[in-house]
Amino acid sequence: MKRLACLSVTGVALCLSGLTFAHAAQSGTMATKMATNKTRTPQNRALSDQALKRITQEVRHQLVMLPFYSVFDNLAYQVSPDGSVTLLGQVLNPTLKGDAERAVKTIEGVERVVNNIEVLPTSPNDERIRRAVYRAIYGNDVLAPYSLRAVPPIHIIVKNGNVTLTGVVARQMDKQIAEMQAKSVSGVFSVENNLQVENTKG
Repeated sequence: MKRLACLSVTGVALCLSGLTFAHAAQSGTMATKMATNKTRTPQNRALSDQALKRITQEVRHQLVMLPFYSVFDNLAYQVSPDGSVTLLGQVLNPTLKGDAERAVKTIEGVERVVNNIEVLPTSPNDERIRRAVYRAIYGNDVLAPYSLRAVPPIHIIVKNGNVTLTGVVARQMDKQIAEMQAKSVSGVFSVENNLQVENTKG
């Protein structure tokens, strides 16, 4: 069964923005790798739950450590029992897409990486909306403390004037306020609120 995770830049393992990966050992020549793959028969194809958990944690760690990963990117992943990892999400910088794939490939146990990360189109209007939504959200008195973290946990994805919020917040009220602030920005066509709430009682 595939596992889907979200990866947010807060260090909270609840929903980061969807990241789960696997890694294939890259030692030896191509011939050696092919020979190794042939020895992996169906009976030893599936990884244990412990191995999947380790790979998932390592994928998340590798992704949040990427130097160009910002509040305007969303990285997600799926880890399959056979050790393959599918990368998902949206990024502004094309370099980040390649960096994410290379980082995941270094993880022990990852057999294959499928990179389905979308590079967002360049748009002056979308860039204006990104900055305006950032100011609206992190300039709000209630949400301002989130901006003090190394990577703010509320990620703002903008494409063709449509905004998607991903990441993790502490309370349901914070999620609602973030959505209202994003909707208040001029030029925003729609807001999809995918924020996860840590404390569902708050």
